[in-house]
Amino acid sequence: MKEEDNEEEREETEEEEEEENEEEKEEEKEEEKEEEKKEEDNEEEKEEEENEEENEEEENEEEEEEENEEEKEEEENEEE
Repeated sequence: MKEEDNEEEREETEEEEEEENEEEKEEEKEEEKEEEKKEEDNEEEKEEEENEEENEEEENEEEEEEENEEEKEEEENEEE
């Protein structure tokens, strides 16, 4: 009887350990997913910021060109 009890106890313990291991694996998977998502979000945000900077630079260049063009026209008009 005692041997049976021991065997049963051992099996239960093994099952519990297996369950715990499975849970740990699942948690690790979840954490990895979250970390990947976080990295993707960061990368996306970085790209957006770079795009905004580029757009701002382009706008500034265009504005400067327009100002230069206007200035040039004014000078030409003054000469006339």
